[in-house]
Amino acid sequence: MNQSLPVVSSGVSAIDVDIRNVDLFYGTNHVLKGINLHIRPGEFFAFLGPSGCGKTTLLRLIAGFNQADGGEVLVGGRNVSHLPPWKRDVGMVFQSYALWPHMTVKRNVAFGLEERRVPRAEIDKRVAAALELVGLAHLADRRPSQLSGGQQQRVAVARTIAIEPKVLLLDEPLSNLDAKMRVQVRRELRDLQQRLGLTTIFVTHDQEEANTICDRIAVMNDGVVQQVGTPMELYAKPANLFVANFLGTANILPGRVVSEGGGRFFDIEGGIRLPVPADVTVPEGAKLVFRPQHATLGRSRADDIVLPGTVVHSEFLGSTLRYGVKIGAAEVSIDTPFQSGEELHQPGFAVELGLSLRSALWLAA
Repeated sequence: MNQSLPVVSSGVSAIDVDIRNVDLFYGTNHVLKGINLHIRPGEFFAFLGPSGCGKTTLLRLIAGFNQADGGEVLVGGRNVSHLPPWKRDVGMVFQSYALWPHMTVKRNVAFGLEERRVPRAEIDKRVAAALELVGLAHLADRRPSQLSGGQQQRVAVARTIAIEPKVLLLDEPLSNLDAKMRVQVRRELRDLQQRLGLTTIFVTHDQEEANTICDRIAVMNDGVVQQVGTPMELYAKPANLFVANFLGTANILPGRVVSEGGGRFFDIEGGIRLPVPADVTVPEGAKLVFRPQHATLGRSRADDIVLPGTVVHSEFLGSTLRYGVKIGAAEVSIDTPFQSGEELHQPGFAVELGLSLRSALWLAA
């Protein structure tokens, strides 16, 4: 997209979206369970989670394609829970793009406006502005089959922008693109959202997509919002084991806390005992969690504890070496910077891991 293109605006300031105590059932299946979220005006917000967690269902509920069995949805302070989609002032870009194959790009973008019986002069003006904004003005007379996947995705976005929604909803809009195109288009989406100033809600199962373009993320699992925060907050301070494991690689050591001789220890399955600092709180049933880059081969800090382990496998990742190391009964991943001329440790090689228990996490399910 052209980075210097002007903003298309309806003159309406960005608005917020409130989801209050929302429950939704499919028969006896409780799909959404007491959802409470506040999306701030102008925010790029993500619903992130595995397949079947309820994220697309929640997005469709905001759009008006699903109806809640309890709770309410407010857009800009207005309760839209019982309004049809076309009266909610939201625009949705579907995963499949839903373009009419027999229509030109221009006609596809105009379709929603024609359905709303907008005057022809206004339609032409908005279509031209939307296509200019997404960098497709020169392809207005082509059909979808004559476009690349990334171009089709831009047409779907232009069609939604043309109706001048107050909230933009994106349902996994990058899933049909190859890896290289996804990186390019997600940057374009972020740039477009910032120039429009639109409150935008983005559904994805890809944590990298959410981390790179979203202001905040709601991590969902089994119809429940597990945690809300910025990408960095979620990565550094996950609320539970699910969030830690879903956002990036997490090493999880099961065990139990025991008291002995006036001190506390964490007994890892496999016969390894670690001292627990006196000022560290360990929740009931918690496991020890740390990221691959938070441990080192050998002691590197004064407060490191040393864990004996054995290399199970190794990977060369360019600037990083990743080792799979057996610690007790568990296997953990350790990342170390690659130094020119360094040789990989082979399976069976005995190592010692340095880990600061003060920087580790103690998380329950």
